[in-house]
Amino acid sequence: MRAFKSFLLATIAAAPLVAAPAVAQEATDASAESSEDTIIVTARRQAERLQDVPASVSVLTADSIEKTGADSADDFAQLTPGVTIVTGTAEAGDTQVNIRGINGARDAESSVALVVDGILKTNTAQLNQSQGTLRQVEILKGPQGALYGRNAAAGAIVLQTLKPGDSFEGAVKASYANENTFEGTAHIAGPIGEGLGFVLSGYYRTTDGFYRNIYLDNAKVVDDQETWSVDGRVVAQLGSETELDVKARYAQLRGASINFNASFHLPNFAGVNPAFYEDVNTHDFRYYSNIRPTNDQDSFDVSAKIEHRFGDSLVLTAWALYSDVDQSLVADGTSADFARYIGAADPAGDPAVNACFASTADLTGFPVNQPGFIGQIPVPFIFAPANGSTFGPYSPTTCDGTQFQSRNQRDISAEIRLASDGSGPLNWQLGAYYLNIDREVGVSLGADTGAGVIENLYNAPNTSNPTSLLLNDAFKTNVYAAFGSIDYEVSPQFDVGLALRYDIEDRSTTSLVPNATDPFTGGPINPGQAFGTLSPKSATYKQLQPKVNLSWKPSPDLNIYANWGIGFKSGGFNNQGSSTIVDQNFTQFFGADVTIDDEFRKERSSAFEAGIKGELLDGALTFDLAGYYTKIDDMQFFEFFVGPFGLLRVVSNIDEVQVKGVELNLGAKVTDGWKLYGAFNVTDSEIKANASRPYTVGNKSPYTADWTLNLGTEIDTPLTDTVDFVMRWDYRLTGPTWFHTVQDQELPTLFSGLLPISALGLPGFVGNARYDVARRDTFGVLNVRGGLEFGNFSAYVFADNVLDEKYLSEVIPAVEFGGSFISPGARRLVGVELGYKF
Repeated sequence: MRAFKSFLLATIAAAPLVAAPAVAQEATDASAESSEDTIIVTARRQAERLQDVPASVSVLTADSIEKTGADSADDFAQLTPGVTIVTGTAEAGDTQVNIRGINGARDAESSVALVVDGILKTNTAQLNQSQGTLRQVEILKGPQGALYGRNAAAGAIVLQTLKPGDSFEGAVKASYANENTFEGTAHIAGPIGEGLGFVLSGYYRTTDGFYRNIYLDNAKVVDDQETWSVDGRVVAQLGSETELDVKARYAQLRGASINFNASFHLPNFAGVNPAFYEDVNTHDFRYYSNIRPTNDQDSFDVSAKIEHRFGDSLVLTAWALYSDVDQSLVADGTSADFARYIGAADPAGDPAVNACFASTADLTGFPVNQPGFIGQIPVPFIFAPANGSTFGPYSPTTCDGTQFQSRNQRDISAEIRLASDGSGPLNWQLGAYYLNIDREVGVSLGADTGAGVIENLYNAPNTSNPTSLLLNDAFKTNVYAAFGSIDYEVSPQFDVGLALRYDIEDRSTTSLVPNATDPFTGGPINPGQAFGTLSPKSATYKQLQPKVNLSWKPSPDLNIYANWGIGFKSGGFNNQGSSTIVDQNFTQFFGADVTIDDEFRKERSSAFEAGIKGELLDGALTFDLAGYYTKIDDMQFFEFFVGPFGLLRVVSNIDEVQVKGVELNLGAKVTDGWKLYGAFNVTDSEIKANASRPYTVGNKSPYTADWTLNLGTEIDTPLTDTVDFVMRWDYRLTGPTWFHTVQDQELPTLFSGLLPISALGLPGFVGNARYDVARRDTFGVLNVRGGLEFGNFSAYVFADNVLDEKYLSEVIPAVEFGGSFISPGARRLVGVELGYKF
C-alpha cells in the first residue's frame, strides 16, 4: 500500500507533464447541461429545470464546487440551509446528517440517502468519503424514499460525477495548509476506442491535526489523518440504444479516533470546584491519554449499470452494487473513575491491577482537566478523600483500561427500473430493489497492563490485554422493495405526481460473545449472559412510502408547489445484553428513569411542504420560500452510557416528535461577474412522547439547530484578456443545538447512588446532574477563497474558519454518568492551492 500511495502522489504531481493537450468536453448528462442561467437537476429521476421541481432542492454545480472547494458531505452541509452534520468525532465512518429536524442516529441506519450516478450507496460510512470527480451535487429535503429508496426519510444527497466524453480532458490540483495539511486530486478522462470511454481519478489528503497529546510528548495523534482513494469508470456504448457504465473505487483511511474530552454537570459540587458544573461551550480542550487512538477504514465497491432504450419512449435501467467496508478503532478507556481495575477476582488480572496502582503513583499531580486530579491511589476520592483520585475519562494512567471497536459490513444490492423517456406530458416508472447486508459489530473493553492494545475482540485473562466486557453481534438484513411513480402535466401550468414504494426488511442478529469470565468482576464478559444464553433474534419491518406532489406555474418564472410523503427507516437490534447492562447499573442501582431495549423500533415520518420559487428581473434575482411540517413516530436516537461496566452504545426510540419550520433562499446577480447569496432556516421542534425518558416531553429534537443562516458572495471578473480574478466568501451561522433528549432537567446519576455509601456519606441528591449547560451555543464559520485563473492554470489562497471560531462539533451527554463527552470543531486552516486542467 505504501508503494501505491507513492504512485498516487507521483501521478498527482506529474499529471500536467504527461497529459495530452486536448480541449475538455463534458459528457451530455443532466449536470453538464447546467449553465449559469439554467440549472438542470435529476431530483425526480428525470432531467428538468431546478425552477420546475416541486420541492426544496439545493444545488452545487460544477462551477460552484470548484469555486467553493467543496468535496465532501461536510462541505455540502455547511453550504445548505437547514442541514447540519456531525462527522468523524468518534471515527471516520461515523457521520450523521440532520435535515430539518430528522437526524441519522449513530449505530442505526442513515436518514439521508446517498445516490451516486444513479446508484444508491448502502453504507453510512460512505457519506463523507470522496466519491470521484464531482460535477453536480443536489441536496433534496424531505422524505425521498418513494423515489430514491431506503433510508431517505430526511432527504437525499444526489451526486453526479464526471462521465467520459469524445475527447481527452483532465485536471490536477494540490494544496498545502497549516498543520502540515496536504491535499491533492487528479483525474483524466477520454475515449479508449469507438463507443468506449474511461475516467480515472485519485484523491489524497494528510494532516497532523489541530491538537496534541501532552502526555505522549505532544505527539500529533489526536486528530491526525491520512486518506487516499482511487476511482475508475468505464462507459461503453453497446450499440445505438444500450449503454454500460462500470465503476470501481478503493479507499483507505488511517488516523486518530475518539476526539473527545469530558465535561461534568454536577451543580452541587460546584462550590468545591466550579469545573464540576461546566458549560460545554467554555471547555478548554486538552488530551493526555496513554493509549494512542487509531482509526482504520478500508472500503471497496464496484458497480455496473446498464441502460437500454426501447424505441423512442421506454428506458430500461438495471444496476448492481457490491460494497465492502471494514472499520476499527483503538482508544483509551473510560473506567478509571469507577475503579474497575483496582481489584481482580482472577489472579490473572493482577498485572493490570498492579499497573493501575503503579501508574497512578507515578502520575500523582499530573495536570488532567479540571475538576479531575490524580491522587496517590486509584480509589475514587469519594471513598478515599485523603489520597484518592478523580481521573475523568482517557487519563494518562492505565486505570481507564482500553477499548477496541470494529464494524465490518459487506452488502450486495440491485435495482431494475422501466421508465418513460420523459419527453411527453405523462412520465412514469416501475421498478424493484433488493439488498443483502452482512454486518458484524464489536465493542471490547480490556484491562491495560501497559503493554498496549491487542486488536482482537476477545483476549483471554492471561494475556497482556485481557477482555473485561464484550459486545459482539452478527447482523443480517434482506431488503425487498417495489416502487413506481407517475407524473402528469395536466396543462402547461399544472403538474401532479404520485410515487409509491413498499419495503420489507428482514433482520436477524446472533451474539458472537464466547462463554467467558471477566477476570476483574468474576462475572460473564457480557452481563446479559448472567440470565442465560444470548439467543438469536429476528424481526421483519414493513412500510408503504407514498409521496404526492403538486405544482402550479402561473408563469414560466414562478412555481407554487406542495408535496407530502412518508419516510421510513427500519428498526433493528442493539448489541445483545444492552438492556440488562442499563437495568442493572442504573435502574436497579439508583432508580434511573430510563428504558433501553435490545430491539429498537422502525422510524416513520409524515412530512408536508409547501412553497413558492421563482425568478425576477430577467433572472437577476432568484428566490425559494418554503414551509414544512413533519411528524416523526419512533424517532431513532443514539444513547451513550458510561459506568462500572465501561461504555455502551445503543439506539432507543423517541415515541413522537413534531417539527415545523420555514426556509428562504435568495440569489442575486448584482452585475456581470458578481453574485450574492443568502439563505435562512428556522426549525421549531418538540418531543411529544418518549417512553424511554418520559420527563423529556416538551424538549427539542436532538441534533437539530434552532436556525441556520448562510451568507455568501462570489466575484469572477477578468483582469486582462487572459487572467480572471475569482473570490468566494461563505459565512455560516448555526443556531443553538441540543444533542440529547435530556436538556434542562436535573436527574440522578451514578454518584447519587454512590455518595450515600461513600466515605463522604452525603445524601444522594448531591450527586444529581443538571444538563442546562450541555447545549451548544450559536457559532459562525467564515470560509474565504480567492485567486487567479489564467488559461489552464489556477492559483488560490484559501482560509477555512478564517476567524478561528472555537465551537463544538458534537456534545454527547452520558446522562447517568453526570457529564458530556464533547468534541471540538475544526480550527483555522490557511493555505495555497495550485491547479491545472486541460
